[in-house]
Amino acid sequence: MSRIALVDDDRNILTSVQITLEAEGFEVDTYADGQQALDAFNKRMPELAVLDIKMPRMDGMDLLQRLRQKTTMPVIFLTSKDDEIDEVLGLRMGADDYVKKPFSQRLLVERIRALLRRQDAISGEIMEETEETKVMVRGDLTMDPLRHAVNWKGNNVSLTVTEFLLLQALAQRPGFVKSRDQLMDVAYDDQVYVDDRTIDSHIKRLRKKMRTADDEFSAIETLYGIGYRYNED
Repeated sequence: MSRIALVDDDRNILTSVQITLEAEGFEVDTYADGQQALDAFNKRMPELAVLDIKMPRMDGMDLLQRLRQKTTMPVIFLTSKDDEIDEVLGLRMGADDYVKKPFSQRLLVERIRALLRRQDAISGEIMEETEETKVMVRGDLTMDPLRHAVNWKGNNVSLTVTEFLLLQALAQRPGFVKSRDQLMDVAYDDQVYVDDRTIDSHIKRLRKKMRTADDEFSAIETLYGIGYRYNED
């Protein structure tokens, strides 16, 4: 049974979402602000966190930044209808997804399940080696899906679930272009809608993480109006 953390200063949202998730079989912990959640996470980390952005004491952005220093746990942001800038910033900082308020609780449940399935698949739940799970070497890049391990030019890189899946999809076929729609199919279930900006934000975050002290990370090439391509050389 997966443990989900809900962090929001709106008590009505906490109560209603908690009831929904518990009815779906999840264990749920609720927190009214980021600091309260962080204190609890330092003792026990959940399998996934759903964070509001605007909260007292410590907001969602600050909490996410602190979490990404120690964990790649999937994180979903709850954003207000007009908070487009916050959505982009959150994704660049390492959030895996976002849901706009007011939101369908059924849609939130589906997004949680999608991220947990991906987390399980790349953290060792799949033990049998297949084409999708065996170690992949592409030039200076090495990816081990069973251990969720990435090494670029001798440096270990910590990626979120979504970042790992996008890099894996691009690196599997060097030189071939993948459209944003194809990458959205890789990173999200069919019933989860995201727009092009979401993929672009994940790619920007991925490039930043893969950058070394010696040079920029240029293995992922942008083909404007078309998509992205991984270049092995």
